[in-house]
Amino acid sequence: MKYDAEPLSRVLVELGPLTIYWYGVIIAVGAYLGLLLALKESERLGLKKDIFIDLVVFAIPISIISARIYYVVFEWERYAGRPFMEIIAIWEGGIAIHGAIIGAVLTGLVFARVRKVSFWQLVDIAAPSIILGQAIGRWGNFMNQEAHGGPVTEEFYNNFMQYLPDFIVNQMAIGGILYHPTFLYESVWNILGFIFLLVLRRYNPMRGEVFLSYVIWYSFGRYFIEGMRTDSLYIIGNLRTAQVISIVLILWAVGTIIYRRYFNKVQTRYNGSDLLGNMPKQKSHNQKKKSTSKKKKK
Repeated sequence: MKYDAEPLSRVLVELGPLTIYWYGVIIAVGAYLGLLLALKESERLGLKKDIFIDLVVFAIPISIISARIYYVVFEWERYAGRPFMEIIAIWEGGIAIHGAIIGAVLTGLVFARVRKVSFWQLVDIAAPSIILGQAIGRWGNFMNQEAHGGPVTEEFYNNFMQYLPDFIVNQMAIGGILYHPTFLYESVWNILGFIFLLVLRRYNPMRGEVFLSYVIWYSFGRYFIEGMRTDSLYIIGNLRTAQVISIVLILWAVGTIIYRRYFNKVQTRYNGSDLLGNMPKQKSHNQKKKSTSKKKKK
């Protein structure tokens, strides 16, 4: 459908030689709100407050780098022979969330081992924060006029898009053609997923299942939304990378839940209680002092 409109500026502010883009600011806001949420929940569950701050120091930059690497690898024909600055120019857009998730999970695995904390507990706490950050981050794609779907029909516009705010419709008018706001579809799906995870953890599921439920929820929605997009990364021919990864992740997450439950690989619930709801006994202050003094004597 033909539609002409003036798009919003991708630039938030220019300070001399420094240009600050909406994309980066929106991503940063999503990460910050996600961190606040994780800090509040980790404190409620008795984790040291610095655990997530230390984790984020490593996880965010590694996730951004891995997201960009993932994108460039699957778009190598576009970047081959281009200047290095174009390859690393994430402010121009072009990062893949699956790459970010891979980087974050690997960072979490190493971090949990080094800090001697439960990996599953960390990712359970982080899951609502991750999907909230994704929901907010999609609006960065909106400002860049990317991650959109194909052209809309006049019928679809009359039945749906005309009821959206003008600034969304106008931003989806690119080159005189109106496109599906798939960024909006995914953002709404992720917000619903965020609510679902908050409700799920109130029922105190087995440890690890909040994160695994996030993987299933996000991947299910991403599979269908990806089929509408015009900027998909492809593995071979018409095989979309994100759809293949989504199917693999759903099978892995469902299989992991079944395996851990069937073979009794998990004996702890989300809040740290056992299967009967009993919380682990914590040493009193006097017991801690005695154990410390014994270690000194040795």
